[in-house]
This record gives sequence, C-alpha cells and structure tokens, in this order.
Amino acid sequence: MTPRLPLRLAAAPAGWTQDADVVIVGSGVAGLTTALHARRAGRSVILVTKSTVDQGSTRWAQGGIAAALDPEDSPADHLQDTLVAGAGLCDREAVDVLVTQGPDALRRLMALGAQFDRDASGEIALTREGGHLRDRIAHAGGDATGAEISRTLVEAVANDPGIELIEQALVLDLLLDGRGCAQGVTLHVMGEGQRDGVGAILAPAVVLATGGIGQVFSQSTNPRVATGDGVAAALRAGAAVSDLEFVQFHPTVMWLGPEAAGQQPLVSEAVRGEGATLVDDDGVRFMVGVHPLAELAPRDVVAKAIMRRMRETGAQHMWLDARGLGGEWPTRFPTIFESCLSHGIDPRHDLIPVAPAQHYHSGGISTDLFGHSSLPGLFACGECACTGVHGANRLASNSLLEGLVFAERIGAVLGSELPPRRDPVAPSGTPGLLPATSRRPLQRAMTEGVGVLRSADSLATASAVLGALAEGLDDDPCTETWETTNLHAVASVLTANASTRLETRGSHWREDFPDRDDDTWRVRLRTHVDEGGHLVTEREPVGD
Repeated sequence: MTPRLPLRLAAAPAGWTQDADVVIVGSGVAGLTTALHARRAGRSVILVTKSTVDQGSTRWAQGGIAAALDPEDSPADHLQDTLVAGAGLCDREAVDVLVTQGPDALRRLMALGAQFDRDASGEIALTREGGHLRDRIAHAGGDATGAEISRTLVEAVANDPGIELIEQALVLDLLLDGRGCAQGVTLHVMGEGQRDGVGAILAPAVVLATGGIGQVFSQSTNPRVATGDGVAAALRAGAAVSDLEFVQFHPTVMWLGPEAAGQQPLVSEAVRGEGATLVDDDGVRFMVGVHPLAELAPRDVVAKAIMRRMRETGAQHMWLDARGLGGEWPTRFPTIFESCLSHGIDPRHDLIPVAPAQHYHSGGISTDLFGHSSLPGLFACGECACTGVHGANRLASNSLLEGLVFAERIGAVLGSELPPRRDPVAPSGTPGLLPATSRRPLQRAMTEGVGVLRSADSLATASAVLGALAEGLDDDPCTETWETTNLHAVASVLTANASTRLETRGSHWREDFPDRDDDTWRVRLRTHVDEGGHLVTEREPVGD
C-alpha cells in the first residue's frame, strides 16, 4: 500500500518576501545557465541554492561532457548511441534537440571561459566512454570537468549584478495562485545564509534545477544536499513526474566499508576507458563475455554484473585494476588519484575496491522540449527534470550537455512569454513532517529493496517500511525533518513505479521479470499526487 503523502511541508509562515521575474532553485550547470540566459532575456533573477553557489552536483562530475565535435562524428551518431542506451524509452525529438544543439552550446560555454583539455595540435582532446561508439567526450583537468564548468558559470553569474544570489536556502514549497499556476516559492535560509528563517520569493516563473535524489539511498556519489527537494516540492504542488524508477547506479564507486554513508568517491568510467579492468578476488576479469564492450558496456550492464559476481562469491566488493596507467595517474586523473591516496590506496600499485552506488536519476519532473512542467509557470531543468532524453538509462556524459542545452531553451522561453503575475493563495493541503530519525531506515530499505537488483519481494519489503515510516509524524519543522519528508515522497513514487514495471529495462532490473517487454512496457510511468495525497499513475506511450 503506497503511503499517503503530505501536500505541503509544515513550516512557520513566511516572515519576509521578495519579488523577481524568475526564481531559479539550484546552482549546478542547469540552474546557473538558466540564470544567465534569463538575464540576457532582460528578466530579473533570484538564484537560490541550498549550499554555497559552487557546491552543486556539477562540480563533482569527473567523466566529461559529450558532444559531436569531431569531424568524423555526427549528431546522428550521437543520437543513435543515446537511443541504444535509453532502451526504447527515449523521446527521440528530445534527443535530437540535445545532439544537434549540443555542440554549439558547448562552444558557447568555451567562449564564456571554460578550458577543456587539448591534444598536441591544440584541438579538444576527445575520448570515449561506455556506450559511445565515437570519441566525443571532452574533459577538463583530466577528471575535473564538472569543477571547470562550475567555475566558469559561477564567475559569469557573479559578474552579473542583475542576478541576486541567496545561499544556504532550502526551498520548501511552491506558491500557487487561484488558477493553480506557480507564483514563487517558500524557503528557509539556513545557518549562515543572508536572511533568517522562512520567507517567500514571489515570481511568475519558477525554475527547479535542484539536482539529484542520491540521499534516498545509503551509498551515493551525490553530495549530501541531494535530497530530492525539487521533485518532492513539484509533487506536492500537483505537477507530474516521470520515469522515477530509472536510477542509474555507477558501477565503480570506491568501497569504504559497510557502514559508509552519504557521498562516496566515484572512480570515473574514463579510467576504464583508459584500459582499467574489473576483477574479482581471484583476479578473474569477469566482464569478458558479458557484453561485447566488456568494461565499457553501458553502466547498468556493468553494475549488474558486479552485483551478480558479489552475490556469487559472497564478496562485499570487486576490484578495479588500473595499475597499467602507472605514472600517468597523477596527471591523467589527479582528483581520483588524490582521493585514492587519502583512503590509503595507491592506484599505481594497488587494486581499488569498488561496488555500485546510486549515481544519476534519469527520471524527474515531466517537461516538454522547452522545460515547461505540467504546472503552468513551473519549469524544470537538469537532473531533477525528465525531458525524455535519457529514457531508461542515461548515456555517459550526456547529463552536463542536457543541462546546458535545455537551460538555454528555457531562457529563450522566458524572454518571450513570461507567465502572468498573480497573487498566491493560502495553501490548503494537509501539512506533514517525518522525523529525522526515519532517514537511515528509509535509506537502508531503498538500498536493499530498490537498488541495482529488484524483485516483487524486495520491493514489497521496501514499500512496507515506507508505509510504516509515514505513520511517524513529527512537529519540529527544521532542515532535517523537511529533507527526510522530501526523501520519503521521492522514495514512495520510485518504489511504486518500480513495483508496477514488470520487466527489465535499462537501469531498472527485475529479477522476477528478467526480460524486456516492448509489447506491454514501452511506456513512461507518469505520476502525480491528487488532492487527497494519493499517487495517481498513468501509462504514457513512447513513440518511435
């Protein structure tokens, strides 16, 4: 039984208000790029971020950004690789937008100051990652691509006096007018922020770019602030979400022990692209024969193979053998190299213990090709959005490009069709809060029951835990209880959708339904919360 969800977070009334044309929530590639393009369209912008402006998920991206820049590559080839990875659920039109507009979007980023690695001739040094049949991955600083993109965009935002920044702020709920249109957000400025307590930003255009849902699980590569706040707020407001069951688990995340929690250090797929192999405790290279691309197979294939080998052998992790890189380690992958050393591993001489951990969410707030959600005035971009680009499984390094391309498209819309400004109405939905102590049992239930390998029994167990947790209400509005309530909302939809989809597709693996079923399940599960707090899910056919 899916738990009934609260329609708003319990919180104090707003003690201050501020106006803008556009309020953007999130400071990764999607939020920062949207802010810049909204300003170029002449709009006043307030950018809200949960931590500091440079601490979003983007800065942690190691692998790179994909675009057809090589003369021997083409958008058509990039499109085909993306469709294959998406396992029949990509929106082809959305992918076409991504791959055709992506190269110029990347060039505009470079014109803004982003410095990508170059080869001896001075051209962008393009590499290959899992699922790509061409060299089309651009890197910066070897494994610091996200950090370079974040630096570039943060500096550009800081140099625009028309963008007001509010840091250390957790967005609570959307404000709606009498017609059900978004008219701003309520938020709580935490600790070291610029304002005290709960406030409201009134704006006829709201852009959610809040990143991932990683902390739904015990182990994740996402930062600790990735608690699904944007997706949960959209759900409570009645907006539709799609594809929440498709969670990508990165196969090679450094294993730090059974009690490790929060953000875990990622060992980029690019390391395998440079020749690293996966072996078990006996030194057997187990990916050979599993897939024609072996270690460079799509991430879901590699993650499942690791989990199966772990179950077969009883091991808690597998090993990544990247000793062949030798002395190239400090210059080719400096961030990963330092991370390994900090945990007592010298990858020039030692094997790296790895296991799958949650990495990327292909689903999110349902949008069209210009970022519009099902709720008028509400846009979504980046990882918290579902544009249809990723389908059932994201192709490596497409996420940063998606943030760039669709943020530019939202900016274009905001320049021509700012929604009408109306006064918000008082919220009428039932408020709720879960205690902060529910967080760890929620994460354990999701990791064990809704992780890489799923079954009816494991999903039913997780659903029962979520239902029991929903009964434990709290009366202490604070960051910890708001985050826990958001995690519960996202986990509830994710688990319900994973239980409904009786097949294996992309990053959704059902042990009891191991085959892909295009006749029945070539559909997108689109979910919203009704006025009673109940989940309503529809099957939306996916065209060719």
